[in-house]
Amino acid sequence: MRLILAALALFAAAATAHAETAAAARYVAMGSSFAAGPGITPYETSAPARCARSTRNYAHQLAARRGLALVDVSCSGATTAALLRPWGELPAQIDAVDSATRLVTLTIGGNDIGYIGGLFGASCRALGEAKCQPETTPSEADYAALKAAMTELARAIRARAPQAGIVFVEYPAVLPPSGACAATPLSDAAADAARAKAERLRAITREAAQAGDATVLAVSDLSKGHDACAAKPWMNGYPAPGAAPYHPNLAAMTAIAEALDKTLPR
Repeated sequence: MRLILAALALFAAAATAHAETAAAARYVAMGSSFAAGPGITPYETSAPARCARSTRNYAHQLAARRGLALVDVSCSGATTAALLRPWGELPAQIDAVDSATRLVTLTIGGNDIGYIGGLFGASCRALGEAKCQPETTPSEADYAALKAAMTELARAIRARAPQAGIVFVEYPAVLPPSGACAATPLSDAAADAARAKAERLRAITREAAQAGDATVLAVSDLSKGHDACAAKPWMNGYPAPGAAPYHPNLAAMTAIAEALDKTLPR
């Protein structure tokens, strides 16, 4: 919580200095599927189909609560590179950020290290399915590259929007602290490997935010007890008919929006 409180005064001061109403404040939401919300319909009809950008993801819910002018450019499958540079037919997500932006949220990094893809592959193999994604084991160089990219991202957003509040929204807990369950068909080794990736991603996110004058919403802490094996999960298990396996459900998106609403200054 200390991390997210450290720079919030900047957001409040900017809003006061420019005498902007909440309804006029420009809010840019960036990130991968954990920001976009695949499986949580309905989707934005104007967004590319492959992005699966939900109209009920945490950004849309927060914007509705605060009366913010939302520009949501999150897209399923995105890596940090897609935020910094064009990705196929999509422009760099950071291009949506300008000097008028007063708030930026982003959830990113998991695809850079094969976090959720690795879970897909491991569960696919455990169930004897065909065409499983390959096992992924990030190297120290991969983690270093992720940290560099996330730090660059925070600094680039700050340069474009010096008066904006920048919040890295962490990934919610996917797995329980130990073991697995019927909803998470994984070997002990696969589950432990996923937890190790999640921990490294959390540490890198916090380090990059600090280096880039950004803040962090500690969703990894907020979501404890709501993993895919919990009685009241915020995370889908595997498989997830009609939803996205190993991705946040609507309850998770609502909880994140509520946490942001409570934490950000008025």
